Amino acid sequence: MEDEQQLQAFLSDFSEIEGPKILVHGGGVMATRLSEQLGYPTTMLDGRRITDENAIRVIVMTYAGLLNKNLVAGLQAKGTSALGLCGADGGSIISRRREATPIDYGFVGDVEEINSKFLTSLLEQAMVPVFSAITCTRDGILLNTNADSIATEIAKAMSASFEVHLYFCMEKKGVLLDVEDETSVIGELDPEKYRSLLKEGKITNGMLPKLHNCFQAIGNKVEAVYLGDAALIREEFTGTKITS
Repeated sequence: MEDEQQLQAFLSDFSEIEGPKILVHGGGVMATRLSEQLGYPTTMLDGRRITDENAIRVIVMTYAGLLNKNLVAGLQAKGTSALGLCGADGGSIISRRREATPIDYGFVGDVEEINSKFLTSLLEQAMVPVFSAITCTRDGILLNTNADSIATEIAKAMSASFEVHLYFCMEKKGVLLDVEDETSVIGELDPEKYRSLLKEGKITNGMLPKLHNCFQAIGNKVEAVYLGDAALIREEFTGTKITS
């Protein structure tokens, strides 16, 4: 989302996908930049953001505001009827605040429930939900929530009524055998091969949370999961495909 040319290409590709579809996005880079401009220091621990009161305000403004509406406007311009949402809208994503032990991450949430009935009603109206990575507790507290986890939980919930394919767009072209070699993409990955690569130490720590989400989805009736760069949703797919 930081590169306008790549973003427009992605939105064009996404608009051309036929059938019901849902888009989930993050925005950590822009939130960090805005926090710095406002004089709020960003605290990271093991790659995770500590979301204090100032941070959650900036994140909601950035994710659910500027970024979400830019994506919606971009999709509308390409003929896609998009609707910008966060977890609070329609009670679509209910979460709980993460336990403060052993580390207090602040206003960070873990998904508890997806309102699949609400999402299905939007899809039946040919609307495309565009979710920012903000969820809501039953008590109405907004929480910063990992976008990969949101996408995974939505995919799992919708698989009860749809044949679901889940795509993770990232900077890498897929899961790499060698992080220093961009051409070492693993074309297909199943649980047995994954366990073998883990044992050999071939999977880097940074990829582990994403792959954990992938195999969670596969274990909950999601047909297939794909990982790659912004081009992965085109027909000439060249990333990593994960199946059961």
